[in-house]
Amino acid sequence: MADPMRIRASLTGDTVEVKVLMSHPMETGLRKDASGKPVPAHYIETVKASCKGKDVLTAEWGPAVSKNPFLAFKFKGGAKGDKVSVTWLDTAGETRTDEAVIS
Repeated sequence: MADPMRIRASLTGDTVEVKVLMSHPMETGLRKDASGKPVPAHYIETVKASCKGKDVLTAEWGPAVSKNPFLAFKFKGGAKGDKVSVTWLDTAGETRTDEAVIS
């Protein structure tokens, strides 16, 4: 499984800003290794974020997203001390969930 995501969530006024750095190879399936064999596609397909049991972000990604992707988004309805949970699912069926407390 991949390394933990680095997640920061901060409240400014009534808006929560979330920044996420994900560790993932994000292989497109178009690259070849040193011997000329194709490297199989392996990338994040779905990203979901939730706070207080409600989805605040759902994203469908494709192979054009870079290695170790960075995601930033904002939402309303969170408060200091609430947890923001981010989950991704990739083409190999692997998944990762991490969370951060809103500061």
